[in-house]
Amino acid sequence: MAMLWKFMRVAKYSKTALSPKVKVRGIPTHSRHSSSKSVPSDFAASVPCSNTVELLGKSYPQDDYSNVTEKILSKVGKNLHNRKHHPLWLIKEQVKEHFYKHYLGRRGTPLFSVYDGLSPVVTVQQNFDSLLIPQNHASRRKEDNYYLNRDHMLRAHTSAHQWDLIHSGLDAFLAVGDVYRRDTIDNTHYPVFHQMEGVRLFSCHELFSSIKDGEGLQLFEQGHRTAHKQECHTMEAVRLVEFNLKQVLTKLMTHIFGDGLQVRWVDCYFPFTHPSFEMEINFQGEWMEVLGCGVMEQQLVNSAGAQDKIGWAFGLGLERLAMILYDIPDIRLFWSEDERFLKQFIGPHIWQKIKFQPLSRYPPLINDISFWLPSETYCQNDFYDLVRTIGGDLIEKVVLLDEFAHPKTKKVSHCYRIVYRHPERTLTQDEVHRIHQAIEESAVRELGVEGRF
Repeated sequence: MAMLWKFMRVAKYSKTALSPKVKVRGIPTHSRHSSSKSVPSDFAASVPCSNTVELLGKSYPQDDYSNVTEKILSKVGKNLHNRKHHPLWLIKEQVKEHFYKHYLGRRGTPLFSVYDGLSPVVTVQQNFDSLLIPQNHASRRKEDNYYLNRDHMLRAHTSAHQWDLIHSGLDAFLAVGDVYRRDTIDNTHYPVFHQMEGVRLFSCHELFSSIKDGEGLQLFEQGHRTAHKQECHTMEAVRLVEFNLKQVLTKLMTHIFGDGLQVRWVDCYFPFTHPSFEMEINFQGEWMEVLGCGVMEQQLVNSAGAQDKIGWAFGLGLERLAMILYDIPDIRLFWSEDERFLKQFIGPHIWQKIKFQPLSRYPPLINDISFWLPSETYCQNDFYDLVRTIGGDLIEKVVLLDEFAHPKTKKVSHCYRIVYRHPERTLTQDEVHRIHQAIEESAVRELGVEGRF
C-alpha cells in the first residue's frame, strides 16, 4: 500500500542506465476480473541513433529523469507470481483462494476480483499523484525509483492501480504484480519484488447493517482534519472500517501460517493523517513485519468517483511471506532457474507444507572497495545500482564498513564490503576479481569517485 511503504536515500544515476535504445518485445495485458496472463519476457537490446526506450510495445523518449538499467529491464515480464508452482505463485494462489472462499457477494460469487497481469509501466500520475502523494515527498525521488522518463516509470507499488480500478466501478479487488525500487543490497532486499494490493469499499448500508441501531449512523460529517481523524469521516465509520480490516488480515495470516499465530499492530501515520498500521506476526518465536494497511484517504476515493463510500487498503510483499512460510533464506533464490530449487515447490495442491531444503552451501568470497566521494550529490543507491548492474545475482550483500572525513581536505571516504556468493555453484577468486575490478573502474567512470584501490 503506497501510503505505508518507506522510500529511502538520495542518488543520481548516469551512463550505466539504458543504452540509447532498448527493446523489450511483449504485449501488455489488461484485466477486468481474475487474470493470469503474463507479459512475455523476450528481451533484446540494440543501440540505434534514437534516444528512446521501447518497452512492452510502446516507445518512451529518454530525458534527464531516465535511469532504468538494462539489468532491471531484463526482469520486466518475468512475472514470477504467475509461474505455476513457483513459491510466489503458491502464496498468491493461497491468498486468492482464501478471499474467494470467505468473501462472497449477494449471488454467491467471489466478492473480490483479482488482477495479476497489469502492466508494470505506469505514469507518474498513477504512481504518485492519484494517491495524493505531495510533489515534494521523498518517495518521488528518482534516486529511489526507476524512471523511463519524467512522465513514465516502473511502478514502485501496486497501489499505482488503485485509482483506476476504483474509477472503473470496483468495490473489492486484489492487484498483484512486480514492483521496482532502488534499494540496499542484502538477503532480504532486491530491486524487483512482488506485491499484492487489497482494497475494499463500503456503502453506509454495508458498513452499519449489522450494528444495533445502525440506521442512525453516518459515514461522513462536517468537521476538520486532525492528527487522528480525516475531515469527513465519522469516528464510528473509521472504527468499523479499522475493525473489519484487522479482522480480515488476521484471518488471512492465520489461514496461511496456522492457528495460534500471534499478531500485533503498530500505528503508522505516514505520510497522511488517515489511521494506518503495520502488521507484525510472531512466527517461530520472532516478530516480523508482513504488511501495511489503513483506512483509505477519502479524497482519493472521492476523486475516483466513489464519493458515497469509504474503505480500507492493504499491501503485502509476496517474497516476505514466502521467505517466512517456506524458510527461504535469500531473496535472490526466487529468480533461480536451478531445478533443485524449483522442484521443491511442486506438489499436489497449493497448501502442501513445504520447508525449503538449502542447496549446497557455497562459500562466500569477500572483497572491499574504498574511494573518495566526488561531492554532495553522491548517494549510496547509485553505488548499489552500479554493483547490481555489473555483478548481478552474484552479489549477496553490500555493507558500508567505514565512513571517514579527512581532517584537512574535508573529503569523505567510503569503504564498502561486497560479499559475492553464487546460489548454485562455487565461485572462483579469478572470476570475482574480474567483476570486482569492473566495479572499481565503473565507479570511477560513472560516479566520479576517486579510487583508493
